[in-house]
Amino acid sequence: MSIEPINTQPIQQFIKLVQGAESSRAKDIRMDISNAKNLAFTLGIVMARLNGDLEKYVKENAGGSSDEVIQVQLGGSSDWQ
Repeated sequence: MSIEPINTQPIQQFIKLVQGAESSRAKDIRMDISNAKNLAFTLGIVMARLNGDLEKYVKENAGGSSDEVIQVQLGGSSDWQ
């Protein structure tokens, strides 16, 4: 299964918009609904991909089976409270 690259252009445009507003000391930024939708969809795709990658990583690196037994021994002292 090949993973197609994510078009991060809407995120890059948003970052440039914020940088421009910061350098001009603007108090707010404006974007049209089309750009806002593209940004929202791109962020959703990025977050879904990261979540999937994390789940895959955890599953691959889980270490043994779920039936693993961990044994704990405490000192032989009888005055433990």
